[in-house]
Amino acid sequence: MSYSIGVDLGGTNLRIAAVDENGTLLEKVTLGTQVQRGREFVISEMTSAIQSVTEKYSARGELVGIGIGVPGFIDMDTGTVRESPNLPGWADYPVHQDIERRLGTKVILENDANAAAMGEKWLGAGRDVNDLCMFTLGTGVGGGIIHNGRVWHGMKGFAGEMGHSTVQPEGHACGCGSHGCLEQYASATAIVRMAKEAVAKGMSDAMANASRLDVEFSSKVVYQLAIQGDKAAQEVFDTVGRSIGITLGTFVNALNFPMYVIGGGVVSAWDAFSPAMFDELRVRSFIYRITAPEAVKAGDKRTIVTRALLGSDAGLFGAARLPMLLAEDRASRATY
Repeated sequence: MSYSIGVDLGGTNLRIAAVDENGTLLEKVTLGTQVQRGREFVISEMTSAIQSVTEKYSARGELVGIGIGVPGFIDMDTGTVRESPNLPGWADYPVHQDIERRLGTKVILENDANAAAMGEKWLGAGRDVNDLCMFTLGTGVGGGIIHNGRVWHGMKGFAGEMGHSTVQPEGHACGCGSHGCLEQYASATAIVRMAKEAVAKGMSDAMANASRLDVEFSSKVVYQLAIQGDKAAQEVFDTVGRSIGITLGTFVNALNFPMYVIGGGVVSAWDAFSPAMFDELRVRSFIYRITAPEAVKAGDKRTIVTRALLGSDAGLFGAARLPMLLAEDRASRATY
């Protein structure tokens, strides 16, 4: 048996898994990230957990490698976190070098959304295609592009930042410095903001009551009100869907890929936002209209927009897959 270690480092949870070459999850360890204690503590916790899992399986099989998914903008040339909103104090931190020094072995560092896209390509919705584009709708909005079965990084590793595509040029200010980014209209944080704006305008008594009674007024609460028929809550999710549809249209037009995968926690509200998403996508993309599943003959190439299948484990499986792919590429080169 051969196996890899996959790591999903989030702002809340740190998860480490051993995964074999067939995609079987051998073990998963979950820890609190405790970012408030600083990056030294987080990295020490992570490397200790990796060593513990590796030692447990060292006698059972061959370790192919270690892949680590990290949120934020990762400079792939230097292995440096240029900026990470979920990891305060990590800006310009050479995390790749530090982790390798502590573990005494090579690791593969990857943006967490790119890792999730790879997970969906390997074992999830995209397992039958070699090209896909993934949107991750969570606290923020991320994304990843898989081309020819590999993560497409662009020049420095920053490709696939769908969350900072503009959907409203003069819209809500974004932390990136722009205005009207998709992240400001399709993330869990944005859903709560738009719901509170509706409450402030007196548009929903139900949401007003919920926000008073629920200290942790969340996107899930807004979703529950939407499916119960609250008009203002439904309008929030219509905005989510239209915003995703606008961005999807741009990427469908630009890439002409066979699949676009929507993942992240917000995807649990698929039934609330997807009708508006598809309506907007059909308006924004002629290419989608002529290649949508209902527009082509059976067996013809089509554009599929679908939900992710792996849930929160997508990034974990994707991170574990990265060393396997590197090993496959090296073996392939060695045969020539």
